[in-house]
Amino acid sequence: MKVLLINGSPHAHGCTYTALFEITKELDKANIASEIFQVGTQPVRGCVGCGRCRELNQCVHDDDIVNVVIRKARETDGFIFGSPVHFAAASGTMTALMDRVFYAASSAFAYKPGACVVSARRAGTTAALDQLNKYIGFARMIMVPSRYWNMVHGTTPEEVQQDLEGLQIMRSLGVNMAWMLSILASGRENGIPLPVEEKRVRTNFI
Repeated sequence: MKVLLINGSPHAHGCTYTALFEITKELDKANIASEIFQVGTQPVRGCVGCGRCRELNQCVHDDDIVNVVIRKARETDGFIFGSPVHFAAASGTMTALMDRVFYAASSAFAYKPGACVVSARRAGTTAALDQLNKYIGFARMIMVPSRYWNMVHGTTPEEVQQDLEGLQIMRSLGVNMAWMLSILASGRENGIPLPVEEKRVRTNFI
């Protein structure tokens, strides 16, 4: 089993990374492989609403990391999406990435466990966390809880290390992710099928 942790910060080893790394320690203890994938500093375009992804099962624009993440998602069992807080929201790059990845390939995430993590100096965390959690609901994922809202505070990684409650929340999230993955694996081994979905109904309001 493997968990993909996406670091939506432009800083490879900043505050968001520090939170995600704390989670991987617990995954390691449970013998679950993990990968922290950083979005980096290269541009990620926003969705242009062309609809080609319905035919391709990936984004038509293949000049950034979006399709890389989609390919990784298809081979991954669980997900943690992490972002710094920018103006009470996820980072712009992370938002663009999530919009396109989940619109083009939500089936790659369906019925897999996921959670979101945010990092801020002080405020805006609950708004950013609420934004990211909506992708989990959209893709029919199983939201993994911790013991409080998934956030850490600090301006530097060293300050995040002083947020003892925040680090404990990250560790609890890692433990609960490992537990959820083991439950799902047991279900598969015992022949429990995925839910049978109705054909999707779309109602437009004018």
